[in-house]
Amino acid sequence: MPSATGQPTSSVRDFYDDLAADYDLVYADWQASIERQAAALSGLITTALGEGAPYDVLDCACGIGTQALGLAARGHRVTGSDLSPAAAARAAKEAAARGLDLRTTAADMTRLPFGDRSFDVVVCADNSLPHLLTPEAVQAALGEMRRVLRPGGVLLVSTRPYDRLRRARPASTPPQVRDETGGRVVTFQLWHWRPDGERYDLEHFQLHPAAEGDEGWDVRTRRTSYWALAQDQLTGFARRAGLTEPAWHQPEATGFFQPVLVAHRPDADPDPV
Repeated sequence: MPSATGQPTSSVRDFYDDLAADYDLVYADWQASIERQAAALSGLITTALGEGAPYDVLDCACGIGTQALGLAARGHRVTGSDLSPAAAARAAKEAAARGLDLRTTAADMTRLPFGDRSFDVVVCADNSLPHLLTPEAVQAALGEMRRVLRPGGVLLVSTRPYDRLRRARPASTPPQVRDETGGRVVTFQLWHWRPDGERYDLEHFQLHPAAEGDEGWDVRTRRTSYWALAQDQLTGFARRAGLTEPAWHQPEATGFFQPVLVAHRPDADPDPV
């Protein structure tokens, strides 16, 4: 049954549960991406909060750990949560393999299982927030992120460049190719835009080499949906959630692969009654 997200929560969870084992294959070099993204996010954190690292960081859409692992490797005290239990479990496994301290749990970002004022930084990266398809769900998630931030803390949210994409309404993404021992793995997406021009249904295709002795490809298809939130829309939601100084930072300035919204919980900000 649909939740306040506008789509069944189970469908998003199932999408990432199914993708968790293969998620790293969308990157040409996952470890290099981990390090590059952490450097960019750490730069934004330092600009916002100063050189007082390490900070207590929540990655509330940690997936298999692409951002959380890199931030932990840079010395931050990182907690990861994700709607997908399989993804969160893999993030913990990857952290252990690297000798990193990363606590993870399965959790819905609209109902975070953490106490008020627990973190200096909350990260919601890699176009995760746009899985929420209604204003109520987006507002609930941002309200939860503000709640778990300490006064003066900072929120970082990254999305696709939707202002441009909503004008272009692309039907697909270019293929991404990963060279593996058994052959190439090819990943691409088909986008099906809804009549409102803001939301779209996505088919995620991954082509793996066929089993040894067979010809062709093992095709794996997964489906989910997104709300292509324009930057002004998301800025408005952040302000209504009680976050201040919202500002967008573009990839050419940060080195991060997506635009990043940076906003703050005000100093001495009271908890809601």
